[in-house]
Amino acid sequence: MKRHRKSRKIAVVFGTRPEIIKLSSVIRLLHRTRRPYFMIHTGQHYSYEMDRVFFRDLELPQPHHQLSVRSSGGNRHGEHTGRMLEEIERILIAENPGAVLVQGDTNSVLAGSLAAAKLPGVKLGHVEAGLRSYDRQMPEEINRIVSDHLSDHLFAPTEGARRTLLDEGIDRKKVLVTGNTIVDALQENLRLAKKKVALSRWVPKGGKYFLMTLHRQENVDHRSALAPILEGLRRVSAAFRTPILFPIHPRTVGRLKHLGLSLPEGIRPVEPVGFLEFIRLEEHAELILSDSGGVQEEACILRVPCVTLRTTTERPETVEVGANAIAGREPEAILRLARRMIAVKRNWRNPFGDGKSGRRIVNAVEKGLGG
Repeated sequence: MKRHRKSRKIAVVFGTRPEIIKLSSVIRLLHRTRRPYFMIHTGQHYSYEMDRVFFRDLELPQPHHQLSVRSSGGNRHGEHTGRMLEEIERILIAENPGAVLVQGDTNSVLAGSLAAAKLPGVKLGHVEAGLRSYDRQMPEEINRIVSDHLSDHLFAPTEGARRTLLDEGIDRKKVLVTGNTIVDALQENLRLAKKKVALSRWVPKGGKYFLMTLHRQENVDHRSALAPILEGLRRVSAAFRTPILFPIHPRTVGRLKHLGLSLPEGIRPVEPVGFLEFIRLEEHAELILSDSGGVQEEACILRVPCVTLRTTTERPETVEVGANAIAGREPEAILRLARRMIAVKRNWRNPFGDGKSGRRIVNAVEKGLGG
């Protein structure tokens, strides 16, 4: 006998730490209210043991299903997505959820969306819907477009994202502006970070520093892109006589070696850090330089000026409020925009909502399930 819709579970699918972070408020709410749910962790980027510590530090429940379908590197997105799709589908058939939630734009999102969309009676919800860089060379752009057009619930973080979805012909009844769950995550997790993390591990008390991240394929896979970015960062550090802390991704280490490049003077590499450590470093940085979409948002919310090391952004709101500048990869532009951003007043408005996005998302899904 088919179960009543009210008792059907909500599945939460993710595979990378940024996804976990942005879904943390949703997971905490589902867990706290004892709503029937389960989590599928594809293991796209990290080992199970490393992520056990990550969940513990964020005080989140452990995933119910751990797939460990790690990316093998290179550009074999079809193979990677296909393996995840097969495993996610198997679990969804066994668990019979009423709704599946995915977040963002990774291969885990694409696989989760495809699996849910092809199962009868399962509603798909895309958290952070409507973001566009308009750069089809980015694999993430393809993933987010496909997920949006398959979804039954599109949770847009901003009014601009909602307009993008409507312009693409998506039914307005499917779209809800919720705010961005990163606001929820920062509010909840900064309290944990201030209890657990001491900045003295990286910088002396009162010491000034810039913070950078660099990991996107279009930046680190090609010498013609990576070399000028590194030169621009060298000039920034020298001009301000300020070290640039760089929690360096293992993949970036490998690419530097492969391309015969080294980090210039002024850039201080440090071991990869957890989310709590990273948001503490963000909070106290003088300037952030990054190619990460999530970091653009976090810097904006924390009121730390940001220079984006890309030619496009799917977070235009950060530029519109004056929190972010798009520098591209040319050294002169990176230095010029660093000078501009370091001088701005940190009084811009937060365009990403009030920190109640997770509750709006859960309420909408439950309404759709008849709960």
